[in-house]
Amino acid sequence: MSKRTVSTVLKELLIRHQISAMTLHRSTGVPQSTLSRILSGKIVDPSDRHISRIAEYFNISTDRLRGRDEPRALPPSEPLHPELRDICLWDDDTPVADDEVSIPFLRQVELAAGSGRFVIEESERARLRFGKRSLRHNGVQFDQAKCVTVRGDSMLPVLRDGATVGVNAGKRTLDEVIDGDLYAINHNGQLRVKQLYRLASGLRLRSFNRDEYPDEDYVYSELEDEQLVILGHVFWWGMYAR
Repeated sequence: MSKRTVSTVLKELLIRHQISAMTLHRSTGVPQSTLSRILSGKIVDPSDRHISRIAEYFNISTDRLRGRDEPRALPPSEPLHPELRDICLWDDDTPVADDEVSIPFLRQVELAAGSGRFVIEESERARLRFGKRSLRHNGVQFDQAKCVTVRGDSMLPVLRDGATVGVNAGKRTLDEVIDGDLYAINHNGQLRVKQLYRLASGLRLRSFNRDEYPDEDYVYSELEDEQLVILGHVFWWGMYAR
């Protein structure tokens, strides 16, 4: 039987508790780059400081996180963040509760996490349901939220091919860019999702999978030539079985 690694255990924990690596970074203070390298297996034996913070967040032992003992049985229906249970697929016949908002799920629109895909016809038949409290907590105006599908491997290990992302179209100016956060962008007719960084001379597009997808830097004068437009801030993502 092969030894379980920190990478394997951490991936299982993120899925079980329905949270992202970025949420873990913000909650623990462990650098986002460190989490990315742990998840990709590039850091096999993280420092005790980082291990302790992650283990404390998930309320498990450091040995459990390092794969040295068997996982404890946890109720699958009890995520760390109960508000995430407000999110589910629904149809037009499902009543909307007072504390919920229905958000268009544009199944026919794909944000490319790689070389890019051209825009496909939008369809708002399918929708996702979010709790109003969750949207307010993320600074999302209810009528500015959309959910779309990500394609490609440039954002591994955080976003897998086929992941669903929630986009806040109310935050789409350069002045509002938070360095390192994920944004949906229209790049010369291609829909993409990338980490954005503001530079003194322009904008940097970064992928988590930097070995295969190097940084893309554009000076301000190139943004118009590249027809690069920020569509919105990615405030949530998840993975649905198909």
